[in-house]
Amino acid sequence: MNSPAADVVRLLTVKGETLAVAESLTGGLVAAEITTAPGASKAFRGSVTAYATDLKHGLLGVDATLLERHGAVNPQVAAQMAAGVRKALGADWGIATTGVAGPEMQDGQPVGTVFVAVDGPFGPGAGSAGGGKVEALRLNGSRAEIRMESVRSVLALLLRELAGEHIGNERAQDTEQNGGF
Repeated sequence: MNSPAADVVRLLTVKGETLAVAESLTGGLVAAEITTAPGASKAFRGSVTAYATDLKHGLLGVDATLLERHGAVNPQVAAQMAAGVRKALGADWGIATTGVAGPEMQDGQPVGTVFVAVDGPFGPGAGSAGGGKVEALRLNGSRAEIRMESVRSVLALLLRELAGEHIGNERAQDTEQNGGF
């Protein structure tokens, strides 16, 4: 059985696409997980660990007003981090993690509040579902458990998007069979 990271590397390699990672609460764990997969160098461009809020703006282009008003633990911040790392590192896909692993609240958000995001190619010619997606998580457990579940969740989100064209077609057919709902 393959790991999610190995599946990501395999799918990206088959598609001839690349990945960049922006991390905050995971502190490099996503990049470390991806690079454990054999052949990662064929698809993985690199990562930015923007742990400090000002780096999210300075390195990843996250809107400064958004950060000032809402802090770094925000779904729009996650989306902009994914898009920003994708652009900064010249990758087809960007993924991002931001959130609160604990032990204390941050930006008014409780421990376990996490946002993971993916940004990818747009349009039917891109060969994938693409676009930007954010998933909000409410995780329980220790700091280490929250961080590891965030890694697992962002890789699962990316895998769903990489397989999105096939899954999307199945959903469309299912919707038609169920009266358009």
